[in-house]
Amino acid sequence: MTPTRLTNRDARRLWLAAHGLLTPPTRKPDVMRIIRDLGFLQIDTIRNVVRAQDHILWSRSQTYREDRVWRHLANRDLFEHFTHDASLIPREVLPDWHRQFVRLGARAARGEWYQSGLAQAEIAAIRNRIEQEGPLSTHAFDTKVESREMWARPPHKKALDQMWYAGTLATSHREGFVKFYDLGERVLGRIDHGRSEAAQADALHAAALARIGIASPGEIYRFWGATSPAEARDWIARHDVVPVDMACADAGVVSCVADPGHLERLPHLPEPSSRIRIINPFDPAFRDRARTERLFGFHYRNEMFVPQAKRIHGYYVYPLLEGDRFVGRLEAKADKAAGILAVSGFWPEPGVRWGAGRRGRLDAELDRFARFGGLSAVTWRCEGPGAR
Repeated sequence: MTPTRLTNRDARRLWLAAHGLLTPPTRKPDVMRIIRDLGFLQIDTIRNVVRAQDHILWSRSQTYREDRVWRHLANRDLFEHFTHDASLIPREVLPDWHRQFVRLGARAARGEWYQSGLAQAEIAAIRNRIEQEGPLSTHAFDTKVESREMWARPPHKKALDQMWYAGTLATSHREGFVKFYDLGERVLGRIDHGRSEAAQADALHAAALARIGIASPGEIYRFWGATSPAEARDWIARHDVVPVDMACADAGVVSCVADPGHLERLPHLPEPSSRIRIINPFDPAFRDRARTERLFGFHYRNEMFVPQAKRIHGYYVYPLLEGDRFVGRLEAKADKAAGILAVSGFWPEPGVRWGAGRRGRLDAELDRFARFGGLSAVTWRCEGPGAR
């Protein structure tokens, strides 16, 4: 089949539409619909202004309020497990997730990071306490950290995590961000639904492409992080997908495949909103940095774990999306004591002119973001747009 040729602009519009970022974020705060549309929601403990999971949902619906997502975990609409990172996943994916429990459980059992040093009887005692007492957090146990390294964890935490990866334990609920573990069978029900590994992989690949829309085999495989590159290539060879030559921001072309119905959306897509959006660094639309650079010509590196002296921009830096292109990035943090959102760094993209109109749209979005984080004002502690 001759590949369909797709311009870079059309590829960007389709991508943003698939991730709920093409139109203004005025949809109702239907948390489950948003997560189902995205496939899953990454969660993260850092609360810079708000936590990543709340910011991602707010970016699609600005009437969403912090921590509402946890009620869907507690009432079992979602389950928590590991894709490329800790994530909340719609419960209907569970029949195809058994392979991931098996795979990650085996990896954790082998991995040095998860070796607790506890005897099997001690690990069994941890599980038995949860069985008898109900959901417990790591704070309910008292084994001690044996190292002073920053990332050192107590033995009971390693044992809890090893059982969590295997599905022996599961996240019952969270309070704030504290995870409570319960027996997997009580939270997840039956994990092994009798579907073969191949059938599970096929379903996951189909679900990935339905959400990505246009993807390379590697992007399909990486979406859930629960299959292999070979399985993704095999699935493509056996299924009805459309070959696409997708133009990149640098005028190059990359060979992809598309969900058959995805390209049919193109004539019906609205023009991108001119609203400036403050994007979370963990947003699923942009977590694949290589794809972001191909599609948008926007190079981004998460520098949270880069030593300060080696950072180019800053610790927690937000990309700024306007319409279908990135126009800059800024570093900002909540100053809770003062009740302000403090902007400490701003970097415009090359060739983007920051006149009064664009600056006004950014100020309006910063005000909205501050209110979402429970802050009353925005303060610039650096040179802002239009000052150059």
